[in-house]
Order: sequence, then C-alpha cells, then structure tokens
Amino acid sequence: TRITDPGSLLLIPIVLLVLTYILFSNEVFRVLNVLAIPILIGAQLLLFTRSNKEPWYKVGFIGDFLLHAIARPLSNLPVPFQMVSRRFQMNKKIGATGKKVLKVLLGLLLAAPVLFIVVLLLASADGIFLSWIDEIPQWFGDVTIGEGVFRTGFAICIALYTFCVLSGLLFHRSIDTATDVPKHSFHAPLEQIRQQLKLDPITAITFLFSVNIVYVLFAAIQFSYLFGAANGLLPDDAVYAEYARRGFAELVIVALINLCLLLCGLYIIRRDGQGMELIRKLSLTLLIGCTVVMLISAYCRLSLYEDAYGYTMTRLLVHGFMLFMGVLLSAACIRIWQERLSLAKVYICVSIMAYVIMNYVNLDARIAENNIARFERNGVIDIDYLGGLSADAFPALIKLQTKHPELAGLKEAIGQIQMEARLNDGWQSWNIAQERAK
Repeated sequence: TRITDPGSLLLIPIVLLVLTYILFSNEVFRVLNVLAIPILIGAQLLLFTRSNKEPWYKVGFIGDFLLHAIARPLSNLPVPFQMVSRRFQMNKKIGATGKKVLKVLLGLLLAAPVLFIVVLLLASADGIFLSWIDEIPQWFGDVTIGEGVFRTGFAICIALYTFCVLSGLLFHRSIDTATDVPKHSFHAPLEQIRQQLKLDPITAITFLFSVNIVYVLFAAIQFSYLFGAANGLLPDDAVYAEYARRGFAELVIVALINLCLLLCGLYIIRRDGQGMELIRKLSLTLLIGCTVVMLISAYCRLSLYEDAYGYTMTRLLVHGFMLFMGVLLSAACIRIWQERLSLAKVYICVSIMAYVIMNYVNLDARIAENNIARFERNGVIDIDYLGGLSADAFPALIKLQTKHPELAGLKEAIGQIQMEARLNDGWQSWNIAQERAK
C-alpha cells in the first residue's frame, strides 16, 4: 500500500481525532468522535482490503460501507460459534472427558451475555440484590462488580463485532461464491438438519444451571425481604415502601427473556439418554419456578406502586399481561413432563381467550373505581386523568359526584365525557356506555 493511497491518508485524521481525547475537554466533540473514529477506521479497512466496489469519492461507497459495517457482520455472526463447534467435533485428540469440559465451557460462554443482561435488570429491579452483588469481594480493585460485568460484556460484544467485520472483509469473496456451498446440503433430510441445529445437552444444561443460580439467589431475596418484610427482615437503611415499589418493569422483561429460554429449552436441545433428559426437565422446571416468583414479585410491586401513584390503563394492562404469562408458564411446565401436549395449540387458545377477557374486563370502569377507592383511603385523586377516560367510567364518576359533590374539577370531567358521548350520535357508533352517559 502506497503512502498516498486514500486508506493510508485516513490514518492522519484518525490519529489526530484520537489525540483530542488527550489534548482537549470539549464534551460535544468527545461524543461525536466516538462515532467519527470508528467510521474512519471502517472506511480505512474497506480501502485496505479492496472490498469496496465503488471508489471512495462516489456515493456508492456509502452503500459498500454500510454493507460491511452492518449487513455482513450480522450474516457472519454465527461464524465464530460455528468455528468453535467445528473445532470440538473435528479434534480427535481430545478424549471423552475433554470434550465434556469443552461443552461445559461453551455453555458458560453462551450464558455470559444472557447473565450480563439479566443481572443488570435484576440489580436495577431490586436494591437488596444489587447490594448483595456489590458485597462480593472486590477482585477488580476500584471497579465495582456491576461496572466490571458491564465492561466485560461490552468488550465481548466489541470483540465479536470486530471478528465479524474482519471476517466479512477478508473472506467475503469465498462467502459470496455459490460454489463454496455444498450442493448436497440443500438436499439433506429435514430431520438431519434439525438435529444439527439442536444444542448439545451438556452445553444446554450448563447454560441453564448458570442462569438458575442467579435466579435462585434472587428468589431467595424476594422471600426473605419483599414477602417477609412484615417480620422486620429488611436492612435498617432500607425503606420497605420505596424498596417494594420499584423494579416491576425490569422483572417483566426478565420473565419474557425466561419464556424465550424456556421455549428454546423445550425445542432446540438434543435428547441424549434418560439421565440427561431428567436433568433437562428439572432445570427447565426450576427456571419456571423462579420466573413465577419474579412475576409474583413484579405483581406485588406494581400493586404497591398503583396504591401510591394511582391506577392507569398501562398499569392494569401490565397486570393482565403478568397473569397471562403465568398461564403460559403453567402450560409450559405441563409440556415439560407431558410431551404429547401441543404447546402451540394451548398458547393460541390462551391468547385468544386472554384477549377476549381483557375486552370484557371493562378497564376504564376498573380504573375509575380503583382510583376512587384509593381516594377514599388517602384523599388523593387525579380528576383530569379520569375525565380523559371513556364513557365506561361514567357510572363510577357519578357515584363519586353524589358522595363528594365539592370535589374540584369533577363536574367538568363528567361534562367532558357526556359531551364526547353526545358527539357520537350516529346509529353506526351507538353503544350502551355512551347512551348511558348522554
């Protein structure tokens, strides 16, 4: 490569921009350079490897850059895992014990990014769990455990992305060549392809064991602190009301992640002997049990949050979604031990039933009734929000007006609902709730 080549010349602005982190303190450019430097390095690599179809001074070069920066790394994402798997399968010198150790290590490797996300969510959801994590001996000096986990996960993601980018740049010709694809692969039996895509049971059980350790610890905290706070089990510096209200959103996200892991555990783990099969079923059952504890914890936290800040449509929908997930998990638990059960049929039927039930629960009426009951307990109510509900809330507001006619803004809120009901006077939009509000 000549020094006057565009790729070589790009080294000058790259070095100068990197030096700005030492020379200056302008926060705007420090943030912008986080994007500018990788873009310049990516363009330089594109030019060095001659992977661009268009010259650097044409608009088409942007398309080449995006192809190698986004599309190819995504398509090459399975490559490092395939290389590791192929290495395990092709290495004849490794004995049976060595192969099992490698499978365990692969399971730990696969569990690492999931644990990274899950631990962050659980730590954000529960202050006691966060304090337990931070009390682990400081093996990394001044770096906290949370920061260390974040840095490690971030480094793994960057390394994986870099590998995929370089793989696309250096080997893109062989990847694009149709002759490199084995012709017989398109004619392989479907069942054989499915078996090749399934995860080794030792690797999968190691993965589930790693995740379940964290979940069992979190479940123990919930039983000790959240559910047992009435017995004075909270630490002295923890306020129960504040501790219990936070974290329901994070727990719902973790429950969704667990549902995905559960479905993967049901369908993509290769069967291998009665002993391994029993361990698989027990691991998945434990995963369901911990997830149910999380849902109960999230349900309790959201209930306390509603009692403190009021009831809204979103919060009631989240309540319903938690109950829906509980039913899905129960069906999955039955499916683990009764393999003849068609989980797809159950999930479709449950989903339709849940949707119909949510339509008939009359959420607006429940929101109004619950907020009025809360008002009777603590004297706090958001009349403006209640006035924005549909005509379904009208009967509850009329009862409130009868009992508390002096309440400011209540008459206007009822009038707003009545006005909206009168505007929909066409026979096509007639319904009982609006007719009652008129």
